[in-house]
Amino acid sequence: MPTVAVDKEDLYKALGRTYTTEEFDELCFEFGIELDEDTSLGELPVVNGVQERPQLKIEIPANRYDMLCFEGIARALNIFLGRTSLPNYRLTKPEKLQQLIVKPETTQIRQYISGAILRGIKFTPRRYESFIGLQDKLHNNLCRNRTLVSMGTHDIDTIDGPFTYEALRPEEFSFIPLNQTKEMTGKELMEYYDGDKHLGRFLHIIRDSPVYPVVLDSKRRVCSLPPIINSERSKITLDTKNVLIEVTAIDKTKVEIVVNQLVAMFSEYCDEPFTIEPIEIVSSHNGESRIAPDISPRATTAEVSYINGCCGFKQTAEELTKLLSKMSLTATVSQKDADILDVLVPCTRPDILHQCDIMEDAGIAYGFNKLDRTFPGESGTIGDPFSLNKVSDIIRREVAMAGWLEVLPLILCSHDENFKYLRRVDDNQTAVKLANPKTLEYQVVRTSLLPGVLKTIRENRKHSLPIKVFEVSDVAFKNEKLERKSYNERHWTAVYVGRTSGFEIVHGLLDRIMEMLRVPWIKESDFGVPGYFITRTDDDTFFPGRAAAVYYRTKQDPSKTVKIGSFGILHPEVLEHFELSSVVASALEINIEYFV
Repeated sequence: MPTVAVDKEDLYKALGRTYTTEEFDELCFEFGIELDEDTSLGELPVVNGVQERPQLKIEIPANRYDMLCFEGIARALNIFLGRTSLPNYRLTKPEKLQQLIVKPETTQIRQYISGAILRGIKFTPRRYESFIGLQDKLHNNLCRNRTLVSMGTHDIDTIDGPFTYEALRPEEFSFIPLNQTKEMTGKELMEYYDGDKHLGRFLHIIRDSPVYPVVLDSKRRVCSLPPIINSERSKITLDTKNVLIEVTAIDKTKVEIVVNQLVAMFSEYCDEPFTIEPIEIVSSHNGESRIAPDISPRATTAEVSYINGCCGFKQTAEELTKLLSKMSLTATVSQKDADILDVLVPCTRPDILHQCDIMEDAGIAYGFNKLDRTFPGESGTIGDPFSLNKVSDIIRREVAMAGWLEVLPLILCSHDENFKYLRRVDDNQTAVKLANPKTLEYQVVRTSLLPGVLKTIRENRKHSLPIKVFEVSDVAFKNEKLERKSYNERHWTAVYVGRTSGFEIVHGLLDRIMEMLRVPWIKESDFGVPGYFITRTDDDTFFPGRAAAVYYRTKQDPSKTVKIGSFGILHPEVLEHFELSSVVASALEINIEYFV
């Protein structure tokens, strides 16, 4: 949870009264935030010869981006206390919209951009500090250290529109970075800031790209190099009256959230409070355009019975609309169904995703401390193990009692470990692959437990032989027909490593576990009889002629035969790939989900 420090005197003034620390702590609790520290209770630090003003450090829920600054906290608490209503955020209609023209090359590096203009804004030192602080907190929180989204703010009176958003090679542009005096190219800027404690940690985002994202004005003067730094020319100061906000991103949803938060929080300081001047964003390759930002409220619904049922109170629809208004939500009773509330979610509340979020806000507004304390009664339940986990635990216990040691490798592995090292071919339809792996060691989600177990044995190959280890865990497979495009399977694998192959030992372990699971041995010809049997198979992971497939006929449908796994002596090339060429080994891997 992010912690926001606000000026104590200014906040109490905005709230219309002075609170004791205990009273304000109680108010925060009622609203669902937490007072972390009141600095006035201790010794105030001295900064640059001036004693720091008393501050309140408040912990904010990670998804409440609208409360990451003084303005958002004061506004939300005032609405909660009934001192004010939700502001009427609105777009102005200038005679001519400022244009931001997007070049098609930007799709190579940072394809989304949005923005807005705040006209007639009045900065004071603390307002300016809050404006910069909100950007920093958004960068660290929602924007994931600028990797997903970054924002730039400019004094629009120092630059000329229309503006363009382009992708240029590092040597094709130069400008004077913020708070510097020397003009630098993109390449020189990367070298200059490489050791900088603040900006150095963001350089990796674009440094290795052949082109850099650049925002320029109509005279080809650089305004910013997102996500690194703005230009000295367009920097905002306390004297700035008109602010251009530009936000670039690789995520379409988050770019709009960030713009809306900035303009909603600081438009109250404009000549006409809560007005935002939109800009026109034009795609140069097809001429399509859109108006940004979109600050219109989002319509959704919630059921009165659902809210009452979850919270345990009996509020009427009209009473719930009043409660939701305390949480900055506008609700009305649906004309079609008295049990439905039509809710308008303002642009400042992207955290409202489902009706459960609306229910939570209703509970906060009502007051959780006011809810009746009742015994669960009929709703009480007794925990029961998930069937698949129960089977997994049975197998773990029995294999361990047979003298085998359980290991827990990572679920990610390299592409070669999952395919090449096991002498398997990647058909591009099986494994879930990471789009941007940070290391070669973690490229795919494993489709077999063998790579992880063999890597574990490799790291412990100096131990005395034989080594007998097993794992019961999940693997993952792709399936484009599913909503999540993938699914998990619970597997059990066991590997025996020694001077002899141990094929009969692995086979015996399989038979022992099947016996404990009450799965009988049957013949392949026993059609309609539930149980398991094995047949010879050819599997490139195993030594030719020394591998078997395991088949299973379930009690639910004995006429259906499914292959649930295989076992055998591992191929010498597999052992060599995992640096185990001095030993021999046998392994089995079984899908245990059929035993549930």
